[in-house]
Amino acid sequence: MSKNLSQSHSALLRMITLAMLVAIGVVISPILRVEGMCPMAHLVNITCSVFLGPWYSLLCATLIGIIRMLFMAIPPLALTGAVFGAFLSGVLYRASGGKILMAVLGEVIGTGIIGALASYPVMTWLWGRTGLTWMFYVPSFIGGTLIGGAIAFLFLKALARNHMLGKIQASLGVNVYDHKKSNAAEDSQATA
Repeated sequence: MSKNLSQSHSALLRMITLAMLVAIGVVISPILRVEGMCPMAHLVNITCSVFLGPWYSLLCATLIGIIRMLFMAIPPLALTGAVFGAFLSGVLYRASGGKILMAVLGEVIGTGIIGALASYPVMTWLWGRTGLTWMFYVPSFIGGTLIGGAIAFLFLKALARNHMLGKIQASLGVNVYDHKKSNAAEDSQATA
């Protein structure tokens, strides 16, 4: 009974965290934004990947992109420049056994290269932009991911140093890669 309650509590906490990350992503996305470069979106993508995993990160990036397109008149770059990196960030984070640098690398490769290349046909054929080349968005997308990735790396490393990252992951019921810290978090929850 208490295990089911704990699982339902973790599921609710994951949904609340996802909703908060979507809200934060929409609100902070205009900061440092120029067309083709949105560093704060990459900060949210990487943070979501580390906190919740690749599928939640993909959902988060998709929801942020749709909201930005609908209410802020952002072109489809809001999606093509976010979803690939968000998912790959979570995949590489998990595949590496919890290395934050791999989450950042996944965002850089997924958005800076794959997302930038996917943006060309979307913006040319669907959006009607002319004068673009296949590599047009690569420099700005990579620049944005490096800025947002650096901020995310510093933020997540600070959480790891303070032993909070493992506690956050444990409370969300997701994979915890800092096993010493997660055991301490579980012990403190058991005594509470």
